[in-house]
Amino acid sequence: QVQLVESGGGLVQAGDSLRLSCAASGRTFSRSAMGWFRQAPGKEREFVAGINWSGGSSYYVASVKGRFTISRDNAKKSVYLQMNNLKPEDTALYYCAALRYYNTNFVDYWGQGTQVTVSS
Repeated sequence: QVQLVESGGGLVQAGDSLRLSCAASGRTFSRSAMGWFRQAPGKEREFVAGINWSGGSSYYVASVKGRFTISRDNAKKSVYLQMNNLKPEDTALYYCAALRYYNTNFVDYWGQGTQVTVSS
């Protein structure tokens, strides 16, 4: 079992940066691929970024490439999403997830989500 708690969301202006954090509990974190998803009102949940167990491989959806960076610290059982140059279309509820594979949206566990709102 893995339990996930996100933090770091907030209200920012376009062009600003935010860093989301996800704290995990459970013995299997260091062996789990991890990812971030987001869901905007009226839209389907979208797979944003994924990272493999070692941090050596990552995946990004095209709309965030070059702006977002996913990373992890296995010693702290944490995964992060650094978001730069935020745009209003990045506004969504962001979820941390434990993945079966880092580059697929096959989710084993979900967090509760943290809200990111970007004003224009």
